[in-house]
Formats: sequence, structure tokens, C-alpha cells
Amino acid sequence: MNSTHVEFFRKTLGTDRVLTRKEDLLAYGFDGTPMLAETPGCVGFPESTEQVAAALRYANRERIPVVTRGSGTGLSGGSVPVAGALVLCMVRMDRILEVDAPNLVARVQAGAITAKLDEAAQVHGLFYPPDPGTRIISTLGGNAAENSGGLRGLKYGVTRDYVMGLEAVLADGEVLRTGTACVKDVAGYPLKDLFVGSEGTLGVITELLLKLVPRPAARKTLLASFATMDAAARTVSTIIARRIIPCTLEFLDRTTIRCVEDYAKIGLPLDAEAILLIETDGHAAVVAEEAAAMEVVAREQGATAVTVAKDEGEAARLASARRAALSALARASPTTILEDATVPRSRLAEMVAFIQETARKHALRVGTFGHMGDGNLHPTFLTNERDPEEIARVEKAFAEIFEKAVALGGTITGEHGVGLAKRKFLPLVVSPVGLEVHRRLKRAFDPNGILNPGKMFALSSR
Repeated sequence: MNSTHVEFFRKTLGTDRVLTRKEDLLAYGFDGTPMLAETPGCVGFPESTEQVAAALRYANRERIPVVTRGSGTGLSGGSVPVAGALVLCMVRMDRILEVDAPNLVARVQAGAITAKLDEAAQVHGLFYPPDPGTRIISTLGGNAAENSGGLRGLKYGVTRDYVMGLEAVLADGEVLRTGTACVKDVAGYPLKDLFVGSEGTLGVITELLLKLVPRPAARKTLLASFATMDAAARTVSTIIARRIIPCTLEFLDRTTIRCVEDYAKIGLPLDAEAILLIETDGHAAVVAEEAAAMEVVAREQGATAVTVAKDEGEAARLASARRAALSALARASPTTILEDATVPRSRLAEMVAFIQETARKHALRVGTFGHMGDGNLHPTFLTNERDPEEIARVEKAFAEIFEKAVALGGTITGEHGVGLAKRKFLPLVVSPVGLEVHRRLKRAFDPNGILNPGKMFALSSR
């Protein structure tokens, strides 16, 4: 990036809020996705919507690519810059502006941390349900851009279900405000829904109006062990068939169980083929009834053991088995490539078996965990990026996994987004007409193509 551009961004954002030294830029050239990195031209840290708007007006006029970034926890390469880009890092716009308890909403800046909003809501007896695995560091703007899911998606839904309105700066610097705190509002196109999940390709989200719900009065956690993945999948299907919707219904396969136990020493059964982490919340009497009913189902379907947490401390210990999955797997090899694919719940066992068989076919090691209650799986290959031949086998395996997921009526991503990592697979799930509509929307909002260029549509590999 030339010195004239840098000088403008320093004048607009503040000299101390623009990074240009190569050693500083390197940290903003990648996100949580392995093997994807590029050095930006400079990194700016705006502190207001007005600063974002001024930066975008200039960038649009000068045709400078702009990539928006939060905490960099994304898993699809969505915030990896292109060479010479301006990275707008939103972490200084981190205020929770208002918790409006009577109307069950909160207004936040895009850089506010997900867990901090839930803490602020708790003061009012309220709850922000979206629960991505990186909630303690991920930003709400990033959650909205990727339409993040998380562990509580089965019962509570995903980020889109909680965005009631937003403020976004368009490519030309115009500021769009859309949505209201009203439960019912059907005036005009639901423009906010275009931005949720758009991965920063249509505009820069600066504020969000988010729905809150009453905090559950009680919660109970169970951990069930199984000798087969089929038994775990049958347990999930039976629980849902009996009209019980737990807030969390997660699973770990054998490889993941062993890695987690080696890492966290929780006391997991190392001889289990699968474990289910189950949580129910709500009124205390209902929670007790549902927990007992789910324990019965698990035992009926062949669980070798069921542990019911006696208190919050034990519940947190059991829940940590799932939350530690990625960290535990990451210790097992130099490179950990985690993806997500989603299938209908009835095809879960088949999909997990296919992942394991695909790994054997390509002589790879894989651990699979995820949100069994909503069909969202995270196959995680334990590999080494310094071995190009092995990485080529990993890429072939993922291609087969995505194709199988789609063939089973599923999709290539349930919560991580398309970004760079899965853009070549988008035509598997979006028709040619659908892709053209995507491109028309992109051109309408960003005619010069400066916003997060190369994401979602282009066809290339990792």
C-alpha cells in the first residue's frame, strides 16, 4: 500500500491506530483456518461508525480492497486478507451500548465480545443464547457476519435468529440502519438478513440490535457413553421423537475422546466408541423430568454408562469435555484441519461412518465431534502441512465428505461459513441461478468489488 493511502488512513483513524510494519501485519494475515495467510497492506482500528465510513469512501474511490476482522477466530478463511488490503479490525468498537430489559433486546457495537453480552444480560435475569465455541473471545459482529451457531443451536437457534436490526457501512461509505426492536416488523425487504452470513462481502457491520430471552431457572447435564456410534445416534433420534428438545446435544468420537482425556483429564471412558453430552434447561421441574427421561432413553438404546451431574461444578467439568475438543485434537499433530458439514439427524451415524471410512481409505487420522442434535459434524484431520502429499490426501477426503453430505440431503457448512476454504464447493448446494443471484447482490452492494474480495464465489483450493 502506497504512502498516500497510509497517510489518509492515519489521518482518518489516528496515527496510533494504523499498523504498517511487516512484523505487526503478520498477525492480521490469518484467522483460525490453517494454511491460509496473506500479508495486508495496513491494519486500521476504527473507533466509530464515522471512521469506518470515511475509510470505506476513500478505499472505494481508490479501489483498495477492504477486509473486516474481529478476533480472527473464523474457521473458513473469511477474514484472511488479500495482498495489499486494508484490514479494518473492529475490536476497539467493543461497547455494549444498552441492555433494554423491558423490550428484551441489547444494542452492541460489532467488536463486543459474545460472552460479555451474556454476562451483561445476566444482570437483568436475561440470556443471549448463541454459543459458538470461541464465545469468550469472538466478536458479535463476526458472529453475525458468519451466522455463527454453537452448542445450543438445537433448542435456541443460531445468530440470525437473534439479530433484530443492525447498522452497516456500505462500500461507498453510506450508512445503512435497518430493523427495529419490535417483535413484528415486516416493512420492506428484511435487509438485515442479507448481512447476517454475508461474510463481510456486502458491507461492514458496526452495530447490532440483538434479541435476549429470559434466563433459564435450572439446568441439568448428562454424559452418556456408548459402544457404537449407531447407539449414540439412535439415542439422539429417540430423544427428539419423544418431543424432548435439550439445549445441548453434543458428541465426541473415539479419537476425540482419547485426545480430550489426555489433554484435560476429565475422567472420560477410553473404551467408548462415542459419548453424548446432553444438557436440558428451563423450569426446575421440567428440567428434572427431561433429564430423567433422557437418561432412560440412553440406557434403552444401549448406553454403557450415564453420568448425571450433581451440581454446577460437575456440570461444568462434563461440559468441558466438548469445549476442549478442538484444543485437545490440536495437540495431537502439527496441523489440525477442522471443517463442518451438516446432514439430517437421521443420517448422522451413516455420515460419521463415511468420514471414518474416508480417513482409512486415504490413510489419514481423523477425529469427529459436533452438534449431533442438529446434524452438524466437525470432521477434524490430524495432519502436517509440511507434507504436501498428505495434505493433498486431506483435500481429497474433504471433497468426498462434502459431496456425501450433500448427497444425504445436507450442506457443506452449518456454521463456519464458506470463505476461502469452501468456496469451490458452493456450487454443490447453490444452483447456477442461485449463484447468479448472489453475484447480482454483490454487484449491487459493492460494484467495485472492494469488500472481502475472493471470498465465497471463486473456485480454487485451500
